[in-house]
Amino acid sequence: MNITRENIDELNAVVKVEIAKEDYNPKVEKVLKDYRKTANIPGFRKGHVPMSLVKKQYGKAVLVDEVNKLLQESLNKYLTEEKLDVLGNPLPKEQENFDWDQENFAFEFELGLAPKFEVSLATKDAITHYQIVADDAMIDNQLKTIQKQYGKLVAKQEAEEGDMFTGTFKNEAEEIENTATFSTEAIKGKRNLNKFVGAKVGDTLTLKTKSLFENEHDLMQHLKVEHDKAHDLDVEVTFEISEINKQELAELDQELFDKLFGKDNVKSVTELKERIKADAEKQFEQQSDQQLLNDVTEALIENTKFELPQTFLEKWIRFNGENELSEEQAKEEYEKSEKGIRFQLIEGKLIQDNSLQVTFDEIKDFTKDRIKAQMAQFGQLNPEDKELDDIAARVLGNQEEVRKLSEQLMNQKLLGFYKEKANLTPKEVTYENFVKEVYQ
Repeated sequence: MNITRENIDELNAVVKVEIAKEDYNPKVEKVLKDYRKTANIPGFRKGHVPMSLVKKQYGKAVLVDEVNKLLQESLNKYLTEEKLDVLGNPLPKEQENFDWDQENFAFEFELGLAPKFEVSLATKDAITHYQIVADDAMIDNQLKTIQKQYGKLVAKQEAEEGDMFTGTFKNEAEEIENTATFSTEAIKGKRNLNKFVGAKVGDTLTLKTKSLFENEHDLMQHLKVEHDKAHDLDVEVTFEISEINKQELAELDQELFDKLFGKDNVKSVTELKERIKADAEKQFEQQSDQQLLNDVTEALIENTKFELPQTFLEKWIRFNGENELSEEQAKEEYEKSEKGIRFQLIEGKLIQDNSLQVTFDEIKDFTKDRIKAQMAQFGQLNPEDKELDDIAARVLGNQEEVRKLSEQLMNQKLLGFYKEKANLTPKEVTYENFVKEVYQ
């Protein structure tokens, strides 16, 4: 067997694999002998079929199969030994008048080679590293939400603004009949609100569905109508009031603090606000980190210049899927995936150059930490090590889960690396301003 390579340019090459009869014939003969032992051909006893008949019936198929196996093995071995960093898979070149009846064969494969390049995190323009803080308004809103959640409802006979209503919506023609509970805060418009304020238990209000609630989804929920129907629904409904309740806010006292965080862990409103702020900002950190990953990715793609073997990759995309694509379809797919291909190469280069490897022990510890966090959500704060090991073993027995966890852990390592090495400018923002800058 002989394998040679011709470099067309820095990004494209052709590998030629020459296979002689002595390379494949011993394997072909062995397979045919095994066939002869088990062949069941009418007119011959099992194991006594003439070899000439076995070769006539099975010889060509066995030859093709064994040559293809040998071809794949030798090509993979060559790419590994030569340390060729290829994109996609080798593409066989078409050969006119190929003849399986000859004794020696030659095959050619096109290769797309990965480009040589350097990656620098010292980008010309600094990348914004958002540090999201919980401002006083957010903390006060969360405090009010907690007070409502742990407060109590006091029954009333006559409604005021801010009260809670329970009653039944009806419209016979539209087949609407549903009991709902909502606050006057959900009502849209002064005209609608005035109908509720001053109403009494037992009263029946006549209302227009259009623009009744601030949120259209409330109309769907309270009247139990489909989304498409709710969007254009403009009819009169009656609302018979069965309950009016005033929501009294919970007192900000030690009893509430203990319910929220355990006995004596929080002892004042000031400490409660500090805890709310810390918990909120911990959640915001995940969004900040994800945005940093996105922004560094974009910056690296923009600032790391290299060519790709585009013609090869378009051809590979065209023939590599379940269904063959047209040239135009393959070109479109390449354009969609080019940025992803570039970042895969950049990320791989960063991982290799900076030894950012993930070990199995790290994956196991990472998995156990995730399991502990999930168990804590259900009140299991101190699980046994053996229980964690058993659950982790079941999770890590699934190769797809191992792959996902490995990717998540590598993202964490890359994030830490970016924070240390990239050209970052920290920027403190409220969550509201973060949303405005990033998503709008």
